Amino acid sequence: MQRTTMIAKLALLLATIIWGSSFIIMKDALDDMGTFFLLAFRFAGACLLLAVIFQKSLKQLNFYYLKAGFVMGTALIIAYSLQTFGLAETTPGKNAFLTAGYCVMVPFFYWMIAGRRPDRYNISAAVLCVAGIGLVSLDANLTMGRGDLLTILCGIFYALHIIVSARYTQNADVMLLTIVQFFFAAVWSGAACLLFEPFPDLGAVPTYTWFSLLYLCVFATAGALGLQTYGLKYTAPSAGALILSLESVFGVIFSVILGAEALTPRLCLGFAIIFSGIVVSETKLDFIHKKKVTKGELEKT
Repeated sequence: MQRTTMIAKLALLLATIIWGSSFIIMKDALDDMGTFFLLAFRFAGACLLLAVIFQKSLKQLNFYYLKAGFVMGTALIIAYSLQTFGLAETTPGKNAFLTAGYCVMVPFFYWMIAGRRPDRYNISAAVLCVAGIGLVSLDANLTMGRGDLLTILCGIFYALHIIVSARYTQNADVMLLTIVQFFFAAVWSGAACLLFEPFPDLGAVPTYTWFSLLYLCVFATAGALGLQTYGLKYTAPSAGALILSLESVFGVIFSVILGAEALTPRLCLGFAIIFSGIVVSETKLDFIHKKKVTKGELEKT
């Protein structure tokens, strides 16, 4: 069981690295097509790919998978839509770090659902996170850009998605559940594309944008979300949220390397405070307590 848990955590870590690289790719793709078309292509392609690879799992499809997939897919597409619209109006690094606020939200949503009250560490982390978000998002006039606000809102639905994923994956085929949630996410985004967006001129879309879409579809969706669904099955929601928060770190790293982000001292301080809040919320500072206990035991001996 310990080996399975370790593999699950490594799966979550790999997912964060892939997602961290996808922020800058997604932002470039949005220059050539609408948000909902990008998401519809991304989820439909990932759904089809996984359905072909894991077609034997489709025989288990029943009402439970349809219900779970509908709930997970709906939360997922709302989160992705808000994040993608936010990304169009802010930088990849800020988008990545503000999205990571969902890790602090998880204990509070879990309180609403399971009745387990957040402890002092969760509350302290929430205060730190809000302070960090203020440094990252507010400009000199103390106003927040629409892209930043949409990104913060997307974190609410990512938190809900983590909680429902942890619940529904316990007694289910992970890959079948991933396929079904992708299906519903594709349906929602496809419908929104037809209703609210002009269809892009596919012939005018550059070749490199198609390669970007292929990367988003295969690696950042089918691969990374499959890894997340598997990882959350064998990892506690709070621990899983901490690992997934590293997506923001990798997002900034890739953004800086590719020249899309200029790091200012204020931005770095905001990132550090947000990340500190996430660590406090998810570790309860156990690493400090363990050091104190170990030191005390050594003094007794």
